[in-house]
Amino acid sequence: MRVIVVGGTGTIGSAVVAALSAHYDVVTVGHKSGAWRVNLASPDSINELFRAVGAFDALVSAAGLAKFGSLDALQDADYQVGLSNKLMGQVNLVRIGRQFVNERGSFTLTSGVLSREPMKGSASISMVNAGLEGFVRAAALELPRGIRINVVSPPWVTETLIARKMDPSPGLPAAAVAQAYLASIEGTATGLTIDPRTLTSQ
Repeated sequence: MRVIVVGGTGTIGSAVVAALSAHYDVVTVGHKSGAWRVNLASPDSINELFRAVGAFDALVSAAGLAKFGSLDALQDADYQVGLSNKLMGQVNLVRIGRQFVNERGSFTLTSGVLSREPMKGSASISMVNAGLEGFVRAAALELPRGIRINVVSPPWVTETLIARKMDPSPGLPAAAVAQAYLASIEGTATGLTIDPRTLTSQ
């Protein structure tokens, strides 16, 4: 199986690449580094990536930018970052990538816990995450050729909290989060929002 991991050089993406590499042919795609690169905010860049990489069996997106900020501080341009990058960037990975994915292939996108557990300052990113989850539920009803789509909604990641010098105790290690992406790729479900915390509690 050939799996593309967009955001494969990031904290979660690196853990996904590590978990997949023992069993699958992994194409690691970064934004600023790596042999393969893509700008999620540019449909042309996404198109160029797929034309260069060619056919694949599964795609994981663990990438996307969105801005934190209070309602008073967030400007139109701040909201647009998340809409253009994390939301439409991942939507376009599916819209464009479905031309290249093999029959019965899959897409696994990334939203985040703030869609359902918001905090002060998360209005923009909570909106984007919820939008992704709604897109996945609807797109699953229309994708042809047995193609599946799910979205992983990670909690705070332990490594990220440590890097930000925050209390790591509420976090989940990236390696544990990566198991949710494997469950999406190797399973049969479609249209789901997968919370990695439910997998670790089983």
